[in-house]
Amino acid sequence: MTHPVAFREETDLPTARQLLRGVGRSYLQRRVAAVLLPTLAAGLLLVLLARYWPAASPGLALACMAVVGVALWQLWPLRRLTAAAVARRLDRQFAELEDSTGLLLPSASAPNLLAQLQQQRVAARLGHLHAASGLQLPVSFKNSLWLSALLLAGAGMLAALPPRAAPVVAGVPVRFSPANPAVKPTALPPARLDRVQLVVVPPAYTRLAAFTPTGASFSCPLGAQVRWRVHASRVVAPAPVLEIGGRRVALAPVAGQPGEFATEQTLAASTLYRLRYAGQVSDDYAIEVRPDQLPTVRIQTPKAYTLIAAVGTRPEVPIRASLHDDYGLRSAELVITVAQGEGEAVKFHEVRRNLSAGLGSQPPQIEVVSLLNLPKLGLTYGDELYFYIRAVDNHGQLARSDAFLVQWQDTAAATSALDMGMGVNTAPAYFRSERQIIIDTEKLLAEKAKLTTAEFTNRCNALGFDQQSLRLRYGKFLGEEAEKGLGTTAGPPTADDALPTAEDATAPAPAHNEPSGDHDHDHAAPPARNASPTAETDALMDPYMHKHDDAETADFLEPAVKVKLHAVLDEMWAAELRLRTNQPAAARPFEYRALRLLKEVQQQTRAYVRKAGFVQPPLPEATVRLTGELKGAAAPHVQENRPAPPAQPAVRAALRWLAATQAGQPGRAADAAQLEPAGTALAQLALQKPGAYLPALRALRQLAADARAGRQPCASCLSTAQRALTDLLPAPTPTAAPAPTPDRLARRYFEALGQ
Repeated sequence: MTHPVAFREETDLPTARQLLRGVGRSYLQRRVAAVLLPTLAAGLLLVLLARYWPAASPGLALACMAVVGVALWQLWPLRRLTAAAVARRLDRQFAELEDSTGLLLPSASAPNLLAQLQQQRVAARLGHLHAASGLQLPVSFKNSLWLSALLLAGAGMLAALPPRAAPVVAGVPVRFSPANPAVKPTALPPARLDRVQLVVVPPAYTRLAAFTPTGASFSCPLGAQVRWRVHASRVVAPAPVLEIGGRRVALAPVAGQPGEFATEQTLAASTLYRLRYAGQVSDDYAIEVRPDQLPTVRIQTPKAYTLIAAVGTRPEVPIRASLHDDYGLRSAELVITVAQGEGEAVKFHEVRRNLSAGLGSQPPQIEVVSLLNLPKLGLTYGDELYFYIRAVDNHGQLARSDAFLVQWQDTAAATSALDMGMGVNTAPAYFRSERQIIIDTEKLLAEKAKLTTAEFTNRCNALGFDQQSLRLRYGKFLGEEAEKGLGTTAGPPTADDALPTAEDATAPAPAHNEPSGDHDHDHAAPPARNASPTAETDALMDPYMHKHDDAETADFLEPAVKVKLHAVLDEMWAAELRLRTNQPAAARPFEYRALRLLKEVQQQTRAYVRKAGFVQPPLPEATVRLTGELKGAAAPHVQENRPAPPAQPAVRAALRWLAATQAGQPGRAADAAQLEPAGTALAQLALQKPGAYLPALRALRQLAADARAGRQPCASCLSTAQRALTDLLPAPTPTAAPAPTPDRLARRYFEALGQ
């Protein structure tokens, strides 16, 4: 063992400081290694996962960023690892240093004698510890090694799995047929497309992932990008061609992939497509493009019109609406238009509220709420506002709801509590009909036993008032400008006051010089001394003037109608008298007679007009029957010159070939040329109705391929193609049937009739 004095002489202060820096570097390296070891293992696992599942690459990239973030978070505290921090850790780790390792660090001031002695003592003990145990700060690798082992085991298991094919290489079933079988085959195997791959990438606004269709015919959103990738068994010129929507697009070779060709197309409408390569052509397949629908906005509350009462109601209107879109909503807004003032002083201003608080994730459906506080919006009594909600989807399409109206009732138009306590009826004037008065009278009689004397008297008086109002209303039709008999009391009906019946309508009106109960004034001529200077002129004009102060001439009713109306007024007088005197049972007969007379007046004043129409003149049977005259007997027909419809010779030629093939005529390779133009015409119709005409187009392609190859045509394809091609032909022009020519026996019969 080294002598302590000799060891203290060998370990000086600079050596101790250098030893202290070495301890710090060693601790830092081991801490970094403990963090990077599981980090590298996790990165290896993520790389293998990305190679095995390419479709999950975006999610794996986020996981890789998370792993790197955790590693940086663990290494971040090491930036503060200074010599002083290492000294403090050594003091906590080794008690022999007596918490004095910091004295070995350089200091700006010179240490005193005691500090120098302690420096030599700590430096000696630091050198002794370094020689004995290596002098290292402890770093735990247990958790790091366990985690790294688990990650490496997962990576090893993933590497041992068989390679997985990429999801975009799944081929779709595409059937090819020779386009020109007359070409002689060569010694080499024929070039063909043995694999067709489709990848559809929806536009970004749909937020849909790319997918591979399961069939050659598929549907996709508007604006989707479709990638065709084909593999040729042998490369020949020219390159494969994609025929889509009337265009021909040549597929480009894929770099580094011999025999691979690809192209991309962005679709804006539904279309048909097919592939052509090395004399082979595929069937026609349909692509259905789904357009993006407009957002729908449905306001659940309030109603289309809301009236806020001036008293007793809070001036607030809650709004709740549901928004929906097929791919997602981007923003929503409430637009409020406030109208203030009246007449020509109306002022408008617009307020907009953003309702996009819950649209951060762009959901396809959401409910939005808002509250309209009328005073905060600047409204007062009598003002109103209009509002609607507009929504914008991910594609930028805008839709809005209907406009809703909210009105704050004006206090000037509302009935105040003071007015309600007064005896003034502010409701609009209305009149009960005679039938309603009868119903109320019957109801009063039925409830008489349950009513007190005061209640019975009040209801009788109210009915009498209603009868008076109705009587005065009918009195206006007779020219009465004031109530007749005011201040008199009607008595019971006498024999002279018998009511007129239906037969009385033809009776003449009473003369003016005879006394009558209906007149309370006389018609005597005034004295001559008081005559007007224009009396003679007035006498000449009197028959032609309409006098409002005379009940007999104030209207233009017929005399019979006037008689019945006067009778109605008399019955109403009598009914009113008995109602006012609390005798509703005695008033019922008069009320019923008044109602019967009113119905008779209604029927009497109606005007009936005979409905006029076309009356066909009678046929002159006596002059034309059995005469044998055929002139004009032919059915009439209208002739019109119209342009002839297209003849469509290609469709007719194809139909003739189909009919001949069904009859058993053998097909030839040259006959296929007759079916190509008809297939073009059928393809145009298949674009509009793919479900109805696409099978027929495939059948026609199959028949053309069979004809080129010299094979027996498909029996089921013949009828399918024939029906579709027949629909393409225009309807035949109707022709008039020739007039029937009488035979010899009929001619002799008509000649005998004429003799």
